[in-house]
Amino acid sequence: MKRQFQLDDIHQIAKEVLQNAPNKVLCLYGDMGVGKTTLVKAMVKELGAVDIANSPTFGLVNEYCDANEVPLAYHFDFYRLEDEMEALDMGFEDYLNSNAWLFIEWPDKVASLLPEDAVGVFLHFIEESTRSIELNVS
Repeated sequence: MKRQFQLDDIHQIAKEVLQNAPNKVLCLYGDMGVGKTTLVKAMVKELGAVDIANSPTFGLVNEYCDANEVPLAYHFDFYRLEDEMEALDMGFEDYLNSNAWLFIEWPDKVASLLPEDAVGVFLHFIEESTRSIELNVS
């Protein structure tokens, strides 16, 4: 999957990403402000979570559940991470073994901890309200 889109179409893009991803570990790459969190918010909504997604920058991870409180997704923001040990200390490996979707912003901070089959989701600025997205599958 590789295409350009308008920010107004983010929910359609979220649906396409979820449908085209071969597994549930999505690593989001892109410059600050490109829309990584916006895409995650749309994917969480598309999955049917009862919570509204927001950036876990300060808490590192947010959990999103369905109406029965079953975890659907975990959203990580590793921007502030100093080293991979912090991710291990928070139980990142346990999250990797869950059956929930994992949306990981700034995955380069935990590169050696990621599964080989993690899906790279690359977002790029085109214009003010236009972005490009590409899914890379190992």
